Amino acid sequence: MATPKTPIIAFLIFLLFSTPTTSTATKKPVRGHLPCKEMVFYFHDVLFNGQNHDNATSAIVGSPQWGNKTTMATPFSFGDLVIFDDPITLDNNFHGPSIGRAQGMYLYDQRSIYGAWLAFSFLFNSSAYIGTLNFVGADPLMNKTRDISIVGGTGDFFMTRGIATLMTDSFEGEVYFRLRVDIKLYECWQ
Repeated sequence: MATPKTPIIAFLIFLLFSTPTTSTATKKPVRGHLPCKEMVFYFHDVLFNGQNHDNATSAIVGSPQWGNKTTMATPFSFGDLVIFDDPITLDNNFHGPSIGRAQGMYLYDQRSIYGAWLAFSFLFNSSAYIGTLNFVGADPLMNKTRDISIVGGTGDFFMTRGIATLMTDSFEGEVYFRLRVDIKLYECWQ
């Protein structure tokens, strides 16, 4: 007489012998997605400190109750909201030819370590590129490289999506930083 477990065991044996047997050496690797376009840009941020109005490209527009608009809050700049209109260059020279502007905001959103949340656009106005790329995401500043999402674009970058890898290329206290932005677009419509 069969026990209630017999149908389950029979089913497992059926599965074992009905599974195709192929060696792992004959399986084809899954094709990875390759970017349709890759670019590298630099953007330069000069924070207004109360004395550098002529050179400043960003300003603190919101700060916690204990902060002010000319120095970053302590600890870890937590609660500061900065807007920016930074030049974009093809190399790391601040005074090099600008091919556009990085415009948007970053806010310091971590209380125990330096970290920010970014939302900005690259507005291109050069003979090489016309249009915008839109970025959004968390920026854990203490990491050597950080990835943020490219969520769309216009002009030469119509409806594009991808990843931007950020790397701090230069940092001078609270006044100046330069980011290297390594862009890989995975959805290109043009």
